[in-house]
Parts: sequence; C-alpha cells; structure tokens
Amino acid sequence: MKKRYALLATGLLGAALAGCGDSGAEKNDKAIKIGATSGPYSDMVKKAIQPQLEKKGYEVEIVEFSDYIQPNIALANGDIDANLFQHSIYLKTFADEKKLDLTGLVTVPTAPMGLYSSKYKTLDDVPKGAEVATPNDPTNQARALHILEDAGWIDLKDDADPLTVSEKDIVENPKGIVIKPLEAAQLPRAVDSVDVSAVPGNFALAAKFDLLDALVLEKMDEQYRNLVAIKTADADKALAKDLKAAVESDQFDKVIDASFEGFSKPERN
Repeated sequence: MKKRYALLATGLLGAALAGCGDSGAEKNDKAIKIGATSGPYSDMVKKAIQPQLEKKGYEVEIVEFSDYIQPNIALANGDIDANLFQHSIYLKTFADEKKLDLTGLVTVPTAPMGLYSSKYKTLDDVPKGAEVATPNDPTNQARALHILEDAGWIDLKDDADPLTVSEKDIVENPKGIVIKPLEAAQLPRAVDSVDVSAVPGNFALAAKFDLLDALVLEKMDEQYRNLVAIKTADADKALAKDLKAAVESDQFDKVIDASFEGFSKPERN
C-alpha cells in the first residue's frame, strides 16, 4: 500500500497545506503546524510561506515527513494544520480510500517531470530506436507519454483519457523508441543505462538533478501540481484564507524565482 501511494504521488512527487484558526481567536490558535515532505517543499514553506504568516501573528512550526502516508493522516487527526507535498489526484485517491475529509486549498509551483539523458544534450540528438525509461505506475506513465508525444516521438489516440493513457494508446511511433517501464524511484539511476529517462520532479530533486538539465520538461497539467491541503472543515477559517493569500502573493513569486528554478508555476487569475 505504501508503495502504491508513493508512486501515485509523482513528483513528486506531490503537495498540500492549510489549517485552522480564526481572525478573532486567542493567541494559542495562532500557533500552527504545517507538514511537508523534507526537501524542496519544506523549504518552500520555510522560505515563501512561513515569513508571511508570521507577519500576521502566527507561530509556525514546520513538521517534516519522509513518506507520503503520514502527512495526510496527521492532517486528518489534527496533529498538523496543513500540509504541502501532493497533487490533487493523489489527495483525492488517498482521502477516498482512507475516508478522510481533506481539501486542496491552492496549488503551488511544482517540480515537473522531465526527460533526462547522460548520452545526449538535446532532443534532436536522440537517435531512432532509442530506449526510453518511463514510470510503470499508471498516473506517471501517462505524464511521460504526453511528454513523448509533445516531443513528436509518438502519437496517442485522440480519444484516450489523458489521465490514464498507456502504451496501448500509442498509434504511431515514427522514432521507433523502445519504452522500458520502471519503478519511479529507479528512473534517476536509469539515466546511465538507457538513452533517455522520464523522471518525475520529486525523484529528480532527490537525486540532486538540476531541473534545467532536462532535455525537455513537461507542460504540467494543473492536476499534477502540488497543493496546500487542509481539513475540509477548516476551509473557511482565517488560516486557510491567509495561506491562500500568501501563496498567491508577489512576495511568494519572488522567492520561487530566486530559489526554485525550473519549477512549473500555476496559472493565477
């Protein structure tokens, strides 16, 4: 079960945050805990969100997690007030299966999946018949196939569900690429053994890849962007509003531009 949830999350990977609080609450209600997976998303909370909340009087503690199970359990139990680590597909799947009442509040810039190679410098350099490693879980393989289609290497059925498209939906393969499905965690290492590897952003960052070294980064669908998650009961409380305002602020964008190069930004109204 842990393996299944880890793969669903794609880079990371994925994201979430939010919490409880009320603008007229006592001081103790301003002491909050925000959970995040260790690495770029806990850094994002620390650098881009925490300072803004503290200016509004919150006392923020960041709780780091090393897996994709406990952050949502902790949120549902009230041990933390918000979390940031997952995308909306993972959140819905996890919450439905565990019968948790959680809600995505606002999406954040997210590390995209990319095509990486230790043999070739550009997409045009990759020869016909190249071996391409892709994630073997359905959600992330669909993302990888869309990157390959955008690169002009394959064509997919027009009527295929974009979220569940698989190898059987490939109708044209003019480059003659050979797809090699692997567990997502193996994809960074596969860069040295195949021609090209489609690596989800969270695994790329964990392997110390520079996102900008990718041959190409995905055109990320909004459903794959990490988000701030909260308990549904807290969606109209002051903390939820303050978290959303922080993520959508100019100050937040400045931190992202300075410290999170290559992250794909959500579209804002």
